[in-house]
Amino acid sequence: MAQESFTDAIALLKADHRKVEGLFEQFAAAAAGPKAKLARQICTELKIHTTVEEEIFYPAFRGKIEDDTLDEAYVEHDGAKVLVNDIEAGSPEDDFYDAKVTVLFEEIKHHVHEEEMPSEGMFAQCRKTDVDLVALRDLMVSRKQELMLQAEREGLPPAQPRAVNLQPA
Repeated sequence: MAQESFTDAIALLKADHRKVEGLFEQFAAAAAGPKAKLARQICTELKIHTTVEEEIFYPAFRGKIEDDTLDEAYVEHDGAKVLVNDIEAGSPEDDFYDAKVTVLFEEIKHHVHEEEMPSEGMFAQCRKTDVDLVALRDLMVSRKQELMLQAEREGLPPAQPRAVNLQPA
């Protein structure tokens, strides 16, 4: 990460999107053996990405872009977090494991489309504000490095939904 350079916060997030898309594609093509490792990597990347977006990126634009756009992003993250936690708790031998990863990929593709859509997507709205995207990038890179180090050293805790209330069965 220290070697990579991004022009601004949106470029950083788009690079994350491409990385995770590549991991999902590797998972889809993989034999059973490497699937667990790839799924863990996908989950870690998504946990870091959603944390950075929710702690730094989204709050910077509250009141500056459409509230519905941000609210939907938080809810989409929560749907992904439920699957991430379920995938991390399971293994490729479990029923529905591949299906969960596939559905997670579909959810992420939808979320990325909503963020990256030209003209009206979240990122297009963000570019029209007065928020300093370079300064925001620097905060995000720093937080991302902290989370990556934590993931390597002790692992990340389960993803915590913020907008969806999970009721016990």
